[in-house]
Amino acid sequence: MMMSRGYTRLASSMFTMVSPRFFSTAATRGVLSNDMVKAPAVGLGVRCRSSMAAIGGGDKEQEKKQAVGGRGGSAKDDKEIVSYWGLDPTKVSKEDGSPWKWTCFRRRYGCGAMMLETVAAVPGMVGGMLLHCKSLRRFEHSGGWIKALLEEAENERMHLMTFMEVSDPRWYERALVFSVQGVFFNAYFLGYIISPKFAHRVVGYLEEEAIHSYTEFLKELDNGNIENVPAPPIAIDYWRLSPNSTLRDVVLAVRADEAHHRDVNHFASDIHYQGRQLKEAPAPLGYH
Repeated sequence: MMMSRGYTRLASSMFTMVSPRFFSTAATRGVLSNDMVKAPAVGLGVRCRSSMAAIGGGDKEQEKKQAVGGRGGSAKDDKEIVSYWGLDPTKVSKEDGSPWKWTCFRRRYGCGAMMLETVAAVPGMVGGMLLHCKSLRRFEHSGGWIKALLEEAENERMHLMTFMEVSDPRWYERALVFSVQGVFFNAYFLGYIISPKFAHRVVGYLEEEAIHSYTEFLKELDNGNIENVPAPPIAIDYWRLSPNSTLRDVVLAVRADEAHHRDVNHFASDIHYQGRQLKEAPAPLGYH
């Protein structure tokens, strides 16, 4: 009993000493802000650094406002967070100076790439899922093709996440994606069951069109018709680009991914064309 009472007193005294510092939201914000400012930006810390700016660690004016306002500072003093990555959207205006509200047409190829990737990520997932179920039913290996196709789907999804930082979709664009994805998923699902050779060949030709689209995107960037803005932090992290990379570097990386997907799907279709199974040929792994 004496030992338990002693532990109780010790715990309560420690809680009393610690709670004013660690259980106060204002103090917590101050500690986090100071630590983040002192943190060195090395290597892949660009993404964290962008988040810091959004929280308030890198803005001297905001620190002054916090210092003056103290715990009673209003929400108006805080910098508005416009994106998870701390990126401000590019402001585009008409010839008369009024703001251009249709974000879909701010960057034609940026919006087109975003819409394209919402569909391009479907075939890899469908093919990988069907091969996965086939492997379970027949108690056999897939030769690495399940992983290859799922990697393709994940890579296409990361393309979408990247272009989300460049172009913001409207509600009607999201509704269009919802409809198109529903139709395409079911159509490709049935097509893959009926003829995997045909399904992979179709994806190979779709990737050819994607390569052409990104080539036109690069031409617009080179001609100055589209602003070559700094690369989003998510792209720098994913493709391990240099911190000073631009949108052009991102498009080059995305186009290289699409070329790889084109070759993989044509290769898969050729295997089926020869009357063989995918498991008989090693899958091209290790690219992503």
